[in-house]
Amino acid sequence: MTARHDRTDAPADPRWARPALLALLLATGLLYLYDLSASGYANSFYSAAVQAGSQSWKAFFFGSLDAGNAITVDKPPAALWPMQLSVRIFGLNSWAILVPEALMGVGTVAVVYAAVRRRSGAAAGLIAGAVLALTPVAALMFRFNNPDAMLALLMSVACHLVLRALEDGRTKWLVWAGVAIGFAFLAKTLQAFLILPVLAAVYGVCAPVPLRKRLVQLASATAALVVSGGWWVAVVELWPASSRPYVGGSQNNSFLELTFGYNGLGRLNGEETGSVGGGGGAGGGGRWGETGWDRMFNAEVGGQISWLLPAALILLAGGLFLTRRAARTDLARASFLVWGGSLLMTTAVFSYMAGIFHEYYTVALAPYLAAVVGMGVVTLWGRRQELWASLTLAAAVTATAAWGYVLLDRTPGHLPWLKWPVVAGGLLAALGLVLAVRAGRRVTLGAAGLGLVAALAGPTSYTLSTVQEPHSGSVVTAGPAVTGMGGGGRPGDGGFPGGDRSRQGRTPPGDGAGGFPGGGPGGQDGQAAPGRAVRPPGGTRPDAPAEAGGMGGLLGGADVGSEAKELLAADAGDHTWAAAAVGAQNAASYQLATGEPVMAIGGFNGTDPSPTLDRFKEYVAEGRIHYFVAGGSMVGGMGEGRNSGTSARIASWVEQNFEEVTAGSATFYDLTRRKTDG
Repeated sequence: MTARHDRTDAPADPRWARPALLALLLATGLLYLYDLSASGYANSFYSAAVQAGSQSWKAFFFGSLDAGNAITVDKPPAALWPMQLSVRIFGLNSWAILVPEALMGVGTVAVVYAAVRRRSGAAAGLIAGAVLALTPVAALMFRFNNPDAMLALLMSVACHLVLRALEDGRTKWLVWAGVAIGFAFLAKTLQAFLILPVLAAVYGVCAPVPLRKRLVQLASATAALVVSGGWWVAVVELWPASSRPYVGGSQNNSFLELTFGYNGLGRLNGEETGSVGGGGGAGGGGRWGETGWDRMFNAEVGGQISWLLPAALILLAGGLFLTRRAARTDLARASFLVWGGSLLMTTAVFSYMAGIFHEYYTVALAPYLAAVVGMGVVTLWGRRQELWASLTLAAAVTATAAWGYVLLDRTPGHLPWLKWPVVAGGLLAALGLVLAVRAGRRVTLGAAGLGLVAALAGPTSYTLSTVQEPHSGSVVTAGPAVTGMGGGGRPGDGGFPGGDRSRQGRTPPGDGAGGFPGGGPGGQDGQAAPGRAVRPPGGTRPDAPAEAGGMGGLLGGADVGSEAKELLAADAGDHTWAAAAVGAQNAASYQLATGEPVMAIGGFNGTDPSPTLDRFKEYVAEGRIHYFVAGGSMVGGMGEGRNSGTSARIASWVEQNFEEVTAGSATFYDLTRRKTDG
């Protein structure tokens, strides 16, 4: 125990540390649980899969969108498992789906605190935890049901475990880090591997064991990663395709293809087969937003994550400068390299990836950024009597205040007065820190406190704005509306996904009734809803439609009326699927409304070749599908044209051969009644 204490070199916790930690975790829990049910089913795409997994263990294992096991989500299923178990216990409702996500947020704050505290002390851990909890995109995604919450938690655990391994060179910590990354892969595939080069390089150089042992340990950790992340992949690939659901997002019913294509290299180069289109392109812009070094600071992304990013970069540089002459195995430097390297690596990939990119992806940065800030502030504070350290702290506070002013100025309708005390308080605090060498203890502590308040005021206001609004659909963003985004809408709301400024806040060409195939009158029964989040009456309705997005049901779902619900529920038990609909969001809305399996033709984008027309005809002949929902999202796929593609061929065959039925303003085709039947 003594040797381990010497290696960690962590200061003893003061008496206030544990009560302060409990207060931080309690406050984080209350913040993330506040009015949680206002978002209803949040992303109905994943909520439908949660519902399916709560009804069918086969759907649970594969991550199927429906209990009939027609097709899976376009991710591995690990992020769904906690929600599915919760729903099995507590029933299908908003709280059962979203509370596990909020608890993951509290867990991530606890992990970051623990990791930072071991090396830099309780004060650094508390600062890091508070920064993470108050990051707007973290407050968004830890209250939402996308896979990003689990990913952020597991990547934080992996960093913590690598740092534990660096303390004493024990293999078990590195192996457990590999297990954490393996399960992170089962949450969001290759995004879990973004920081692998950083973790491997830091351990390979800085671990306190001989080089040969380091290499053996890294090989052992790699094996643990492959086993923990690969067992499920092996089962899926070896399972007969005829008796498992189609792998959503793939074009050849292969999870490996999905991993290295649509969810892998396609995200980097913008060539995702089956997607609605890439980004990148000439000039660094595209459907998924501008790429480049400043992407994390632009109008679409800045308010989500970048409030303390300038400070983190300055503090990282200061921490590395301070430890530049330390021994190879120095833990302080290794900690900065692990967290700071993870921050830089992930930022670089997000900044230049040309494929699908959404603002909420940046929650992956939040734990790394928070840890660097916590360590950097306390480490340099301990050296504040040295002029370079006090100047570095002052520079970090000044940069944060100035950037906070810019971000707040982008939202003139949101607390327009706040930007002035932020910049004034930050500059005054910076002046006090510069004078720390000569000023008394009381003045210095006052400057430090003022600097923390000024730094956190902006992100806190955005976070409070985030938790007070419901969020639903596939593309969600934190904070208030931002100006300079084509109509002043929220980043990502309406228009094309990813916040393309040329379309932001505007209706895409041909959207709605006369545009993308299947786009119907917004808000009518069974039709695509408009591109905004709408608070359910009373804020507690669990079957609230997913209405964000605007691509004819691609990014949002359908508002299912009572007549449509009654129609589909009748005799549903006589069929495997109560209905089939083009596009997963469209199908998910009907499934969540009725509680019955609904087949998503073409998967999320409507472009997956599943089922084939021949297979669909077999299902119909066997009486396994009752209704076909008219319209839907992206029939045939955006790149294939309206009248081509598997989805379009199925829709055309149905329209030509089966009787049309209306329920309210929604239109269906009864697949048990052919037109020739009279």
